[in-house]
Amino acid sequence: MAGLLDGLRILVLEDEILIAMDVEQICRDDGAAHVVIARTLEEAEAAASDSSFDAAIIDLRLGSVSTLPFAARLRDRGVPFVFASGYTSLGEIGVSFPGAKIVGKPYAGDDILAALAEARAQIV
Repeated sequence: MAGLLDGLRILVLEDEILIAMDVEQICRDDGAAHVVIARTLEEAEAAASDSSFDAAIIDLRLGSVSTLPFAARLRDRGVPFVFASGYTSLGEIGVSFPGAKIVGKPYAGDDILAALAEARAQIV
């Protein structure tokens, strides 16, 4: 049975390595061809400039640093993404990214996959 991510290239922007590795495995198990983990905005920017991605999973905050500017750049490039966050006050996302897919932490793999599929369907 084909996975939702078969053959896709996925960027995971997450500063907690165990969570990032878990998300990477979820994506690979679902058929992603290439998964890149970035733990800082600098790593994410470098990865995004070196490669094109079919979708991204973005933690809302990396420590005290907001990832919203990076998400805006992905949106401008037409790259679908979902936010994965442990923060409960997500009003800032609704204002800047109406309709954005948000998956609360802790989350199940199916939650991430379903949100990515929805985000990709909105762009395609």
